[in-house]
Amino acid sequence: MRHYFVVMLENAEEIAALQRLLDLSHARATSHLRNIVHAGRTLTAEDLAGLLTGMKVLSVATVTAAGEPRISALDGHFLHATWTFSTSGTSAKARHLERRPAVSVAHIDGEELAVFSHGRAEELGPADDDWKEILEHWTAHYDSSPMSWGRDVRMYRLRPHWMVGYAADRMEVLTRRGIVP
Repeated sequence: MRHYFVVMLENAEEIAALQRLLDLSHARATSHLRNIVHAGRTLTAEDLAGLLTGMKVLSVATVTAAGEPRISALDGHFLHATWTFSTSGTSAKARHLERRPAVSVAHIDGEELAVFSHGRAEELGPADDDWKEILEHWTAHYDSSPMSWGRDVRMYRLRPHWMVGYAADRMEVLTRRGIVP
């Protein structure tokens, strides 16, 4: 049984840092993107923290040694203003991330909501300060620890250097999903 939480884990400092990243990313975006993601369609850091609770399906793109792109779908959890995700250590994705941690991550919910990110995947483990909290969050959601899912489960955090959030109609999406802007 899956548990769905509507709890934002982001603190004020994390929200402020995410908002700075969103603003800088939007300012550096192409005119094409800014023509699509404009006033009324741009999601704020607070919007994202509220909308991205629970598990979200991510499209995670890596690159092979030959420079060829690869994309796959993974479970993602938006925790402390960034994505966490996992995969098997035996997967091609894990090999790509180990050698070339640059990654693009997108969550697209139909035509009404999308979050696009570029950055570096950072492998997580017991030495990380927030490891326990991340593992507890994932375990509560799935009723089992992700570390019990196989012999070599790898957990990652996205360290984004670019991120844009989009809603076809920001106010309508927020209102319908119970988020008070």
